[in-house]
Amino acid sequence: MTKIKISAVSYTNTLPFIYGIKNSKILNQIELSKDIPSVCAQKLLDNIVDIGLVPVAIIPKLKYSEIVSDYCIGASAPVRSVILGSFKPLNKIDIINLDYQSRSSVMLTRILAKKFWNIKVKWVDTTNGFENRININEATVIIGDKALWAEKNFPYVYDLAEEWIKFTQLPFVFAAWVANKNIDKTFIKEFNNALDMGISSINNMIEEYDFSYLPNYIDPKDYLSRNIDFQFDSGKKKGLELFLKYVGEFQ
Repeated sequence: MTKIKISAVSYTNTLPFIYGIKNSKILNQIELSKDIPSVCAQKLLDNIVDIGLVPVAIIPKLKYSEIVSDYCIGASAPVRSVILGSFKPLNKIDIINLDYQSRSSVMLTRILAKKFWNIKVKWVDTTNGFENRININEATVIIGDKALWAEKNFPYVYDLAEEWIKFTQLPFVFAAWVANKNIDKTFIKEFNNALDMGISSINNMIEEYDFSYLPNYIDPKDYLSRNIDFQFDSGKKKGLELFLKYVGEFQ
């Protein structure tokens, strides 16, 4: 049997999905890799994997794309793990450093800057460890677990999900389960069941997994229950549609 290759994000916000996959029979049908979001995206673009939990900003770049799950990495309130950290208020920012692990969050920041914040800045690409090298006159996009650490390092922290919701009144989708080819419908149903089981088992997952790598002020249950919204519902579909419309204006 040819196994379906899947790339999932390697952050805390994806652990319920991983838990569900690893505790279901679907694990025997797949090859699973865990990657930073930009690598998940590139693997799907390069046809190295069949399904990826990918930054939604790459969807227009795929020759074929299909969102194959009722679940996503989304937010209907402050997300905490996708921020713009700054030493100055928005209207004083001159430079924004862009998290090299991100695609959707970087594009979201560009959209917010142009359409809603009305600021013009210099955009700077980054490399590993960039979050510790931010100058006093700069701001930076930071995503994932390192954003949870960084939120106390800046006098000004702008939660990007919260900013999007404030201006659009719509939730935001950071990553979705996207296939780059037709996938068997029976597999998709079983895959969805595995993800659903993981989302429904967050309490059990927290008891089994070690979260000591997170800041001691972060409650993993609170973060996964309040800040991350996993349901790919009608509101998030509308938010995603609007986001991709804005993405198209940039490309």
